Amino acid sequence: MKDKLHIVCPQCTTSNRVPRERLGDGAQCGQCGNPLFSGKPVELDAAAFDRHVASNDIPVLVDFWAPWCGPCRAMAPQFERAAGELEPRMRLAKVNSDAEQALSARYGIRSIPTMILFRDGRELARQSGAVDAPTLVRWVREKL
Repeated sequence: MKDKLHIVCPQCTTSNRVPRERLGDGAQCGQCGNPLFSGKPVELDAAAFDRHVASNDIPVLVDFWAPWCGPCRAMAPQFERAAGELEPRMRLAKVNSDAEQALSARYGIRSIPTMILFRDGRELARQSGAVDAPTLVRWVREKL
């Protein structure tokens, strides 16, 4: 088990080494100085998505959504609540499937919202449809 984890900054996408035991101590990015965790989902474009999924030593849960989608908008506060509960042991992120159509196609997103759980750059599980925060947290913990 690694003593230091690589954590990608949500602002500048620099990889930071953080001691495992200090993960929840308000770690900041060594490059830009911003907090590595805010308790809120991170908005990702394709380049940032690849960096976060491939380079983080913590699992990444990605919500593929669209601004016109009613269930996506209804689930947004639930996803944010889940981020507050699951961080810093994992990163929660959002990808606008309209803005990142190639990324959505790469992962075969056919309905939204769809959440995909990644670990070590690989897909572990996926869930389609809006769920509340407790259900989402329970699902993630079962899959890890």
